[in-house]
Amino acid sequence: MVEEKKGVKWIFLKFAHFGTLAIFAFFASLPFLWMLITTFKQDADLYNRANNPFIFNMAPTLSHIEYLFTETQFVQWLINTAFVGVLVVAITLVLAIPAGYSLVRLGGRWGEAIGIGIFLTYLIAPTILFIPMSRVVATVGLQDSLWSLVLVFPSFTIPFAIWLLMGFFKAIPPDLEEAAMIDGYSRFGAFIRMVLPISTSGILTVVIFSFTLVVQEYIYTLTFVTAASKYTVSVGVPTFLVHGDVYNWGGLMAGCLIASLPIAIVYNFFVDRFIGGLTMGAVKG
Repeated sequence: MVEEKKGVKWIFLKFAHFGTLAIFAFFASLPFLWMLITTFKQDADLYNRANNPFIFNMAPTLSHIEYLFTETQFVQWLINTAFVGVLVVAITLVLAIPAGYSLVRLGGRWGEAIGIGIFLTYLIAPTILFIPMSRVVATVGLQDSLWSLVLVFPSFTIPFAIWLLMGFFKAIPPDLEEAAMIDGYSRFGAFIRMVLPISTSGILTVVIFSFTLVVQEYIYTLTFVTAASKYTVSVGVPTFLVHGDVYNWGGLMAGCLIASLPIAIVYNFFVDRFIGGLTMGAVKG
């Protein structure tokens, strides 16, 4: 009788556990489900309030996707976003990795304070910075160019990346580097051969974070780029699919879905390492 009660209790706990996870998974996936349904709905079905918004009351259509790819420069916007994103991620890694490591290992008691000061610059709202940044862009002659975005975006990806990597490098025992230097490596060699391979989770976190910021950034792109052919997805889609008070919801959702789905897939493949990169700094102070 006792064993039977334990079995029933175990089944109930499992059901409650997976039921709770299913509810949270549904709410997390609801934006993507909504974008997917809206992308393939006909306008007559979409705008009829009497219809169920979660099902196809009329036959699905590809007209919104066709309009997005034939009537707008969506493909060019995707290319521009990828171009800027890859360069910004590369610049962020090249500058943030040695900076974060130096502040942790070589900064002494001032290293953490400097790191916090650098992170605080990330908290400054872009609406405050875009005016002085526009002066910088004009001074170097990069107006209406994708290179202006490559110049400006690292100003908010690098501070956060340095702060994030500092917490990660703190969790790596210095004994590993000391052992490598005893074996004949220089500090740089020990950093390359010992620290970087262990820091994969933190580096991956920086990559995903930086690229996501590039994809969603709106203010800087709208300020520094005026030619439609040089827009990124975050500006091109709302600019050309919103006409006054008329919203092309099918095209808007199609553009958002196509732009966000690759990032979501990559994030889900590496979610364990991503969470490890965000929390590793709390393991060891």
